Amino acid sequence: MSHDKLYADPKLAAYQQGKTAIPPKYWLWPLYGAELENLGLNGKPIQVDTPSPGPDELLVRHDAVGLCFSDTKIIKAGETHPRLIGRNMKANPVVLGHEVALTVIQVGKNLVGKFKPGERFVVQADIYYKGVGLAYGYALQGGLSQYNLVGKEILEGDEGCYLLPVQPETGYAQAALTEPWACITAAYDVIYRVGWKPGGVVLIVAGPGALADYELGTPYGGGQPPAQAITMGLTGKLLAELRRRAKADGFKLIELAAPSEATLAEAKAAAGPEGLDDVVFLGADSALYELLEPAAAKGAVLNLVGAQAFSAPAQVDVGRLHYDHLSLVSTNEPLIASAYTPIRTELRPGGYAAFLGAAGPMGQMHVQRALQAREGPKLLIATDLVPERLAVLETKFAQLIEAKRGIMELSCRTPGTMSAAEFNASLVAATGGAGFDDIVVLVPSPGLIASATGMLAKDGLLVIFAGLNRGVRAAIDLRLVVNKGLRFTGTSGSAIRDMLNMLSAAESGVLDPNLSVAAIAGLGDAKKGIEGVMHQTFAGKIVVYPQILDFPLTALEDLEDILPKVYAKLGPHHSWTVEAEAEFLKELLP
Repeated sequence: MSHDKLYADPKLAAYQQGKTAIPPKYWLWPLYGAELENLGLNGKPIQVDTPSPGPDELLVRHDAVGLCFSDTKIIKAGETHPRLIGRNMKANPVVLGHEVALTVIQVGKNLVGKFKPGERFVVQADIYYKGVGLAYGYALQGGLSQYNLVGKEILEGDEGCYLLPVQPETGYAQAALTEPWACITAAYDVIYRVGWKPGGVVLIVAGPGALADYELGTPYGGGQPPAQAITMGLTGKLLAELRRRAKADGFKLIELAAPSEATLAEAKAAAGPEGLDDVVFLGADSALYELLEPAAAKGAVLNLVGAQAFSAPAQVDVGRLHYDHLSLVSTNEPLIASAYTPIRTELRPGGYAAFLGAAGPMGQMHVQRALQAREGPKLLIATDLVPERLAVLETKFAQLIEAKRGIMELSCRTPGTMSAAEFNASLVAATGGAGFDDIVVLVPSPGLIASATGMLAKDGLLVIFAGLNRGVRAAIDLRLVVNKGLRFTGTSGSAIRDMLNMLSAAESGVLDPNLSVAAIAGLGDAKKGIEGVMHQTFAGKIVVYPQILDFPLTALEDLEDILPKVYAKLGPHHSWTVEAEAEFLKELLP
């Protein structure tokens, strides 16, 4: 149905154009501290006065908001949440909701001509203003409110305007789910350094298995040397080469004795508070890796040159691989620069891919993206512990699976009575013993990350998607990492570029975020929705419509008896559609 026909109803047309009356008061859900009992007052939202925008502000209406597991982390942590340290939530409560679609309702006088009522946007929630993080739904009021003021923090942020325009024909839920979907697509669009950081600090350390014939090669581009190179226990030809390079290229060379706690302290003092941008391990063992890894800066590259001394797994900080964008690379050649090759971050076309813990909302999105890839893997294996949860994938994506029949196969597997080792062996057997080109870990389990490493094929890629706290370690066989040339990637959140790419994919029909929707609710039942996220009640995303106050939290398949006209416009296998959403708004908007 065309957009004009879809919104031909006068009430819907006025709503979409931002021409509905602005109420003197509106509803929101304040969070006054940790735990669910501090959400709202007496378990209900509250009413506050609707503000008028100042000269440099917009009054916006929240149209749809997706509930996220990150919201539950704020509820659990309260004022101890890293983004809320120092905030008095009793006096200054948080309003959750960062997966937001909104419409401009009023424009401040200094913004006339730049914005107009009826314009629709999504929010890039990770907002920075003058160097300070002010995320939407964290420091700034979020989507579990009917209206909000948007000011300079968002309109003139450090990366520009954090409001991203949405086409009129895009559904409200589709738009709101741009944010979580952008986190998915960002995991496959990572740019890692392929050389030493220009102007950075590199540490080159000789371990117990160090050889005598290392060569530097070209680990940095011409005219882009590091500011400092620090060595530990280095002698011979490589040290002589570094001395020549330092003199020719103008970087400072600091020569330290063999690696120890004392020489590490010297290296950290020389590097400064930001840490080491590159660490080159020559013949390291696990103890040396564990000693030096904590000194790596955010975005650092850890380069393992040779595996001969690794006799036991190393405790790798997988939380930092995820949140601090560390890159773990390796080479078995004595040429240091050979490890600095581009890291493939997209699923290998025609390869084998596994999604571990795939039954949750984010796991479903990863599987959907793979199924809709133009050139995806030939085999997708999705795993989970609960067969009933995993079966949703085959039902929800039945049309996508049928469209790829003969080209791509989706296999859903649960361990049943098998041990973890037996289950992993059965997964590798499904690849003909080759192992997986790509494994995406969707469960925050260091043990699962460690065991997944052993299932990778040569040049395999492990995507650590489920975030573990910094400092959480997994026992990883680094000998295997070096000998197979394995790579690890990890991302957290998304950037404006990722949001724009995802919006384009949704609005062009490449990916449909509506397939992620499992249940809907009005604002009054948002608390039950968050409980649903906590308890994984629904096999997919919950979307709240803030302008509808009193609609109960409802699974899409249960709409048949409650809203039969809406149910009739659902897609195959009870999937949410723009048409069903329009009918929902038509029936329930005040």
